[in-house]
Amino acid sequence: MLINCVVYENGTKLADIPVSQISEYASLPSCFVWVALRDASAQELAEVQEEFGLHPLAVEDAQHGHQRPKVEEYADSLFVVMHLLESGAAAGTSELSVGELDVFVGRNYVVSVRNRSDHGFVEVRERCEREPELLKNGPGFVLYALMDAVVDRYFPVIDAFEVELEDIEQRIFTKGSSRENIKQLYELKQRLTLLKHAVAPLLEGTSKLHGGRVPQICAGTQEYFRDVVDHLGRINSSIDAIRETIGTAIHVNLSMVTIEDNEVTKRFAAWAAIFAVCTAFAGIWGMNFEYMPELKWRYGYWAALGLIASLCGILYYRFRRAGWV
Repeated sequence: MLINCVVYENGTKLADIPVSQISEYASLPSCFVWVALRDASAQELAEVQEEFGLHPLAVEDAQHGHQRPKVEEYADSLFVVMHLLESGAAAGTSELSVGELDVFVGRNYVVSVRNRSDHGFVEVRERCEREPELLKNGPGFVLYALMDAVVDRYFPVIDAFEVELEDIEQRIFTKGSSRENIKQLYELKQRLTLLKHAVAPLLEGTSKLHGGRVPQICAGTQEYFRDVVDHLGRINSSIDAIRETIGTAIHVNLSMVTIEDNEVTKRFAAWAAIFAVCTAFAGIWGMNFEYMPELKWRYGYWAALGLIASLCGILYYRFRRAGWV
């Protein structure tokens, strides 16, 4: 569906226009058109493709969705794909939903297509309109504002991951919680991988927009894209640090599971040793030889029980002191 179709002239909003009038304003040298779409249909994409002459390969990627984050240059235009990560905390779940923002940028247009995401970019448009001096830079500045907004949404996600990891670390040495901790750590690692897949390719692509041969569309806004690259680099470093900590935590938890299993094994071994004494004496006196003096003794039964109980008590005392039982 169409969210907005607005024409800007010299950094100032001129008017909201229908898609059919885009060509009238796009031909003006001082104007550019910003079109925002959400879950666009093939027909809507075809309309804007015809109006702006979008590259068919870029339009095909936008139609199919589920693209890897990237920055691609087609002649005098850019096609940018970014992942939108939204936490399910509001719905009471820790899962991450992955949306997508596809942005077509040319000399006189910006087309943003949001897919599988409920969080819009109204604040980005308002920010751009509050800064006409910067908006004079044209579509390049709008692309920066959209990228900056997407990247800023990654910071709360990484903060939530760090808080969750700290909570798990506090429970690492709680007895009986190791297996549950390992499960939660693996789930956290999977969600962290989604963020890594969103950040790392975008960091590589955005680096092309501020250094070396910068596309003409981004001329004059390189320092802004450098700021985006800096933010992505910080997030990427945090992801690597969290992944390393998760790996260490998993090893520690596995060690705790082994230690707990060893404790159980020691208890079994201690009780087996105690009952082995009973079994040994019962086996000796159960052989039923005719000439066994203990069998004829009046107090033999009680003496045998006392001996067995005493030895078992001594073993229990020693094992207790050693922490085996």
